Amino acid sequence: MPYFDAASAAPLHPVARQALLAALDEGWADPARLYREGRRARLLLDAAREAAAEAVGCRPDELVFTSSGTTAVHAGIAGALSGRRRVGRHLALSAVEHSSVLHSAAAHEAAGGSFTEVPVDRTGAVDPAVYGGVLRADTALACLQSANHEVGTEQPVAEVAALCAEAGVPLLVDAAQSLGWGPVPGRWSLLTASAHKWGGPAGVGLLAVRKGVRFAPQGPAGERESGRAAGFENLSAIVAAAASLRAVRSEAAAESARLRALVDRIRSVVAERVPDVEVVGDPERRLPHLVTFSCLYVDGETLLHELDRREFSVSSGSSCTSSTLIPSHVLKAMGVLSEGNVRVSLPTGTAGADVDRFLEVLPGVVAGVRERLGAPVAPRSTPPSPGPAASLVVDALGRRCPIPVIELAKVIGEVAVGATVTVLADDEAARLDIPAWCEMRGQEYVGEEPADLGSAYVVRRLG
Repeated sequence: MPYFDAASAAPLHPVARQALLAALDEGWADPARLYREGRRARLLLDAAREAAAEAVGCRPDELVFTSSGTTAVHAGIAGALSGRRRVGRHLALSAVEHSSVLHSAAAHEAAGGSFTEVPVDRTGAVDPAVYGGVLRADTALACLQSANHEVGTEQPVAEVAALCAEAGVPLLVDAAQSLGWGPVPGRWSLLTASAHKWGGPAGVGLLAVRKGVRFAPQGPAGERESGRAAGFENLSAIVAAAASLRAVRSEAAAESARLRALVDRIRSVVAERVPDVEVVGDPERRLPHLVTFSCLYVDGETLLHELDRREFSVSSGSSCTSSTLIPSHVLKAMGVLSEGNVRVSLPTGTAGADVDRFLEVLPGVVAGVRERLGAPVAPRSTPPSPGPAASLVVDALGRRCPIPVIELAKVIGEVAVGATVTVLADDEAARLDIPAWCEMRGQEYVGEEPADLGSAYVVRRLG
């Protein structure tokens, strides 16, 4: 069964498995003890730290291991903000950061701090000049991911890091998605990563803090990992994480080129074979193994289930595939279509034949889902008899996307050119998907108006 969700968790690398089993036999003792079993464990831990630091591009004594990438993010942000509390309590971050960064920002605000989200363009990238413009005299920390976890767009980290350095603000880089492909460029100050993203075992995170960065660990003090990560080290998993990181880095150049070619094929073929699809993210400055596209008039949850029935494991940022009705904050920040969203992230070793079969199956799956939802096959080019209406109101209250968009598409041809259709909807995704539909269909999105229940989205027919 082809597994195409490496951005969530990559399959365990063979080197990680070998290192894990070996470390279970050799590294079970307490590395803080001086007897021979402890010394043996300490040698394994030191070697893993040196290997990980080499991959990150920092000194071994600047890097600690945490219990997860999320823990590393929380500890890194909290420690840097506390260490620079005399400077101020302002935090800068991009609007498309991982949820762990957003949760840290929310906690910081709840504790009396403030934060500014830097907007992104339609590809999901920040403008370095705009990012630099939000840095203030009281900015204690800036955060920017190296590459986006949902659409694969790489961020201009080096440029932003230079601006942060000029302003005297440390930059924390979340490198979870990119570290397996290469080191993060630029003068960053803190870096976090997660082992299960590159084929290491789950439950191992990295936190690097450059020398000279003011950092005050939060929470009860601990004796291990320089006081920055409490608890007994999961030594066998750490050894496996470091070994697999070194292994994937040695394969990165060749595998990056191979997977990039497969992703290029997906990007082009999906746009050719699937009508009304939007491929999102930067087409060039992106991770080599990840592509995301959104299909108009499609329920994302149903689409993923149908692909799973055909033995393809993919993920989605659509709101209907999660426990919330709020669409992906990444897609929302980009202003792109969120419904029918599919993220394909290829693990190392993905076969070209599996990608070809996916491209053969996908068009029929999308067409079948659209047919079940009653989606229009093609936009109407002429109004029906006896004549066009001056305006129409579509009541889609209580119905989740893509239904409000489908109902809009069905009636837009029934109003005169220049007339409007008002869609009443209470699904949060409609706020994103109706404007996106207008852009794809060449219609004018007039705006959103308050309604007794939900919101009223007004669309003017242009043709």
